[in-house]
Amino acid sequence: MNNIHNSWNPLFSKYNFDLDKIYNKKDIVYPVRENIFKVFEMDVKDIRVLLLGQDPYHNPNQANGLSFSVNDGIVIPPSLRNIYKEIQQTFPERNYTFKTGNLKRWFKEEKIFLLNSSLSVIHNKPASHMAIWSDFTNDVIKYISEQNNTCIFVLLGNFAKSKAQFISYSNKNNIIVGVHPSPLSASRGFFGSNIFKTIEDKLGAEICWLN
Repeated sequence: MNNIHNSWNPLFSKYNFDLDKIYNKKDIVYPVRENIFKVFEMDVKDIRVLLLGQDPYHNPNQANGLSFSVNDGIVIPPSLRNIYKEIQQTFPERNYTFKTGNLKRWFKEEKIFLLNSSLSVIHNKPASHMAIWSDFTNDVIKYISEQNNTCIFVLLGNFAKSKAQFISYSNKNNIIVGVHPSPLSASRGFFGSNIFKTIEDKLGAEICWLN
């Protein structure tokens, strides 16, 4: 099933997803089928940071299987643009310039686990597949907290914060909560929060936020 790393086998063995039913002839579904489990190509033990999103982007050619990330050549979505802005304001000395919304480098090289709570979505219907995936992705969060005691869990916005209940008690000090970077809320506490500095401080290491 895709290129799922074998460290996830104990979790996936509990589930039997019917992708033919999800990717049916009636609905246009994002991301493309081969990317639906993209994030699980990473060894659970290698995860440094989990950045939790809610839903894949529901417009054509955007979603690529990683939360907040879009395919190359696609206009950078507002929430990700605000993430970039906060990073630039936090680390002006690093002279970061962001030319794409594709976060595959964060995923592959910085080991940032870009998980959406729903792994798929119907075209123009936000949260349309949430019921299919929520139990599984809740278990993903729980599984990471059990298998990886150094992972930093970044929960932005009330929806993401509600997932803290699935993080084991021993990992509670690794949780960072903040305001969601969407245009509706970014000015209410996301901008100026220095949350990306907090992530680095928790890790005890610098992250290259270039993409």
